[in-house]
Amino acid sequence: MRMSRYIVASILFLCSLCAFASGDPKRGESLTLVCSACHGVDGNSPLGSFPNIAGQNQKYLLKQLREIKSGARAAMMMTGILDNLDDQQLMDIAAFYSQHEEKIGQANPELLELGESIYLAGIKRKNVAACAACHSPNGSGNGPAGFPMLRGQWPEYTIAQLKAFRSGQRHNDGDSRMMRLTAMDLSDQEIEAVASYLYGLH
Repeated sequence: MRMSRYIVASILFLCSLCAFASGDPKRGESLTLVCSACHGVDGNSPLGSFPNIAGQNQKYLLKQLREIKSGARAAMMMTGILDNLDDQQLMDIAAFYSQHEEKIGQANPELLELGESIYLAGIKRKNVAACAACHSPNGSGNGPAGFPMLRGQWPEYTIAQLKAFRSGQRHNDGDSRMMRLTAMDLSDQEIEAVASYLYGLH
């Protein structure tokens, strides 16, 4: 009897931990007033210099929030904004934005063929892997693996991030250096084409 109570108590405790770790979007909403100035009230940014984060997978969002707070990822416009937030609050914010629907733009027709080719097939002669292998053919990403959704992202923002990976200025892609290795041989034109393609992908 005592053992049964112990098992039940343990299960309830573990369940409470799971609920805590998942993030609460309602609590997250109450923390996003300052975020909305750049990212929009629902995570769809009004300006191309700030990323759309609506619908982004929660695991990826949480990783970026943690790394921006710790300084592992440089984000000048967010300096100090996350300093007073604890990890649960970061989880709540990530949960809030992940539940919203992303808005899709329209690719530049002149760049469509090149962008599609790079995204779906890579560039064999440069040993550049297909973006779709990690980010999925429709750009929805891979939530369990923590690979971000890319569709609907502002071209301006995507271009800036790919160039930052290419130069090594951004380096929070882990020991695999996956993004740095992918971007290092991309030309400006190829980066622009991929970014445009992603903006209209759905």
